[in-house]
Amino acid sequence: MSAAWWAGSSEAWWAASYTTSSLLTSDVYGRGTPVTRPRPTDAPHPAAPTASVTYTPATPGELPQSIPVSAPAPSAAPAAKAKTDAELAGLLVTQAELADHQFAAVPSTEVAIGSAAASDKAACQPVVKTQGTVTVGEALGVARTKAVAKPKEGASGLEALGATRTSVTLSSYDGKGAEEAFAAIKAAATACAGGFTLTMEGETTKIEKVTSTDAPIGDEAIALTLEADVEGEKVTSETVVVRKGNTLATHTASSLAGVADKPTVVVAAQVKKLG
Repeated sequence: MSAAWWAGSSEAWWAASYTTSSLLTSDVYGRGTPVTRPRPTDAPHPAAPTASVTYTPATPGELPQSIPVSAPAPSAAPAAKAKTDAELAGLLVTQAELADHQFAAVPSTEVAIGSAAASDKAACQPVVKTQGTVTVGEALGVARTKAVAKPKEGASGLEALGATRTSVTLSSYDGKGAEEAFAAIKAAATACAGGFTLTMEGETTKIEKVTSTDAPIGDEAIALTLEADVEGEKVTSETVVVRKGNTLATHTASSLAGVADKPTVVVAAQVKKLG
């Protein structure tokens, strides 16, 4: 496999890139006069708060009496609902937030290639998915874009082509799905620290190591660095996965020059837009 593909995608990809109480009880003495029974001072557990209703007897002349009624339990908070594709698309970072980047859509062919990519170790598959704009877990909504840093003024040749490009994938989940997906990625990064073999488009690449660190952004975040030796050249990708509520934002940076810059500005802009 070439460094160019694993580092981001093909020349076609590159070309395209420019185009979150009291308890009331009662005794009845004589004719039913209600009284309040004091709570014992040495009671091991306080009684639950109650309300009371008045019972009107059917027998003429009998006095009404208060009957304790337990207060209703508070209802549980509704489970978080996933955002739709359209809602997530409106939350993607754009050139309006990052004027020094150019943006392009992620083609479906690129997503298909990422979906077919595999690891020789099943435990590493969540990490593989972060490299190919593929969602982890049962995401119900997804949106994607890619940002290419504009070449520095005066840059030419490989220096210009080697500008870091970052794919951004937003995925949203019902309930605790985002937390579970994030946990799966984190566990995979730890399990695969010693590397694995990546198979993509029929070619294999030996990922020599996976380095992971917690990142202080969003509700929780993790930064991954994947390192490989491709035809004698060092190739890296830099990935930052951020959870905001029930949405994951996965940012994966690569470079045709081989070694990618960390996608710091893209991550900051995207997380800010998520709110």
